[in-house]
Amino acid sequence: MLAAVLKNFNQLELDDIPVPQPKHDEVLVKIVSCGFCATDYKAIKGIRRNVAFPFIPGHEPAGIVAAVGNGVRHFKEGDAVICQPSGYCGVCPSCREGNSHYCETAYTTGGDGPEDVRPGAFAEYMVTGASCLFHKPANLSFDAAALTEPLSGAWKGVIQKSEMNVGDDVVVIGTGGIGLLCLMVAKAAGAGRLIAIDASDYARQNAITIGGATHVIDARAANVKQQVYDIIPGGPDLVVEAAGPIDAVKLMIDLRRRGTKWNIFGITTHEKFELDGGLTHFLEGRMDASFGTTPLAMQSAIRLMERGLVNPERIVSHRYPLAKIHEAVETMGQPGRNKVMIYN
Repeated sequence: MLAAVLKNFNQLELDDIPVPQPKHDEVLVKIVSCGFCATDYKAIKGIRRNVAFPFIPGHEPAGIVAAVGNGVRHFKEGDAVICQPSGYCGVCPSCREGNSHYCETAYTTGGDGPEDVRPGAFAEYMVTGASCLFHKPANLSFDAAALTEPLSGAWKGVIQKSEMNVGDDVVVIGTGGIGLLCLMVAKAAGAGRLIAIDASDYARQNAITIGGATHVIDARAANVKQQVYDIIPGGPDLVVEAAGPIDAVKLMIDLRRRGTKWNIFGITTHEKFELDGGLTHFLEGRMDASFGTTPLAMQSAIRLMERGLVNPERIVSHRYPLAKIHEAVETMGQPGRNKVMIYN
């Protein structure tokens, strides 16, 4: 099969390698579509260094079951499926509590986080555990289905962790792919005023036309906080940082009023920020964060799509066949793009 194999930082090669075979509780999936995540790009370019070579990236796939191992009962050859990238044991205390992304023996297919990193979906076929699969609803395209994982992250951050309520005034800092999904989830959940903050004219326009933002603010402005409070005089109920840079986290902290909930979602680098202890005490807000996904979050994202409440396919700006993966990498480094998809 054809696979994009990362052999060193900035050394991604298209190789012809053997098709993997599923074991007892595993499934072989023929990949149809896979999202190109920023964490994939960071691994390829050496921006994140926790990578063991050789490595096949790609952790946002959907496809068709090609073969099943002995003992797999709920999936059969020919089933259209959505793949959760994070595998879990199901029996450790974290899994039993519903936090399978904390699993003591977790693995990931093409992703980041656990020590056990398995070949991902920038390939024609991928093997994963049967418990990581979900049946694709017939009314979903494979591109939309492949975006279940990032959409599930947005649902998990905005709804499950930060417990957004109907009518809440919400600010989302950073409106790339994940920020747009956070806006879409908040909109579907009944947000009141929905403000998007980004330094990119392109991203701010997308925040309105795709994300459903009611207002946009240029992050480069000198009076961002004043603009937010001009729109929401009482201050935001929820602020979601979906940008990544530490300055976005600092802005989020500055936007708080009493009772504001704030979610550190986008930053994954180990950078520091300061809090005024007394002010934080008296503001009586609540800090949350969200990483990874769970079966609950994946199923919730599928429900949002199946019922027509959120269509993540709208954030797709570029599509490339696997054979043109290097063009996709170049596009990932450009400002005028949203979600890049790889297909077979």
